[in-house]
Amino acid sequence: MSALLYDAQGPRAKRRNVLFTVAFLAVLAAVLWWVYLTLKDSGQLEWVLWEPFFTSSEPWSTYIWPGLQNTLKAAVLAVIIALPLGAVLGIARLSEHAWIRVPAGAVVEFFRAIPVLILMIFGLALFAEYTNVSSDDRPLYAVVTGLVLYNASVLAEIVRAGILSLPKGQSEAAMAIGLRKNQEMRLVLLPQAVTAMLPAIVSQLVVIVKDTALGGAVLTFPELLASANTMSGYYGANTIASFTVVAVIFIALNFALTSFASWLERRLRRAKKSTGAVVGVDEAQIAGGGGTAGGGVN
Repeated sequence: MSALLYDAQGPRAKRRNVLFTVAFLAVLAAVLWWVYLTLKDSGQLEWVLWEPFFTSSEPWSTYIWPGLQNTLKAAVLAVIIALPLGAVLGIARLSEHAWIRVPAGAVVEFFRAIPVLILMIFGLALFAEYTNVSSDDRPLYAVVTGLVLYNASVLAEIVRAGILSLPKGQSEAAMAIGLRKNQEMRLVLLPQAVTAMLPAIVSQLVVIVKDTALGGAVLTFPELLASANTMSGYYGANTIASFTVVAVIFIALNFALTSFASWLERRLRRAKKSTGAVVGVDEAQIAGGGGTAGGGVN
């Protein structure tokens, strides 16, 4: 059983791996010790720099919570728009009609090739030049626009790859029972592809959450990371403490998202006892025009 993916290790290989492991742990411990001494010598580990986060609610209510709200607002809006748009573009790229497939492919390849930061900057310029959106709201609109355009294109490729990964027999079976193309996609292919696509989709959602920080760095969008920068200056250059707290919040947020996705994936896999999607008799009869499977017997 242990040799299914690789050959079983011999005594020399095991000793070599143990030595490599010990050496790596020694180097890692040395690096961590060096970081600790550097922070200690620079005074970044002094309790006075960390105390506000444990003894006062001011940094949380004034900086962290408003920044977290803006981060979640931008991320949720981007996800709500990008997910269905990406699904539509991904399905459109699989269309048999060139007038649908070619434009969808051009849109996906174009926006997937442009860095999301450039899309945000262009969005800010467009909202400032051609709309009456207030200057206070423009950074949010620009961040959401950039995230939607880029991530919808990436999600479109995830959807397309997920559908193409299914066995060809699934489509042939759907055609055999008389399902139309949209019914085949909606009733047979998409329900099976969702489970396969879920890990990649969740990874992209994590990217959306993290990329909101680009808006704070360039567009003055008051998200969580930007609030850490302001907060470190207010509390006397406790930069390490402020960014450590924000990093822990980002880790907890993304860990909660991936944990929920893992739970959902397990639930979906348990719900599907077979590899094929189940199509009801009524649905099949409707798709086939309401007649019997054999054409009827007089």
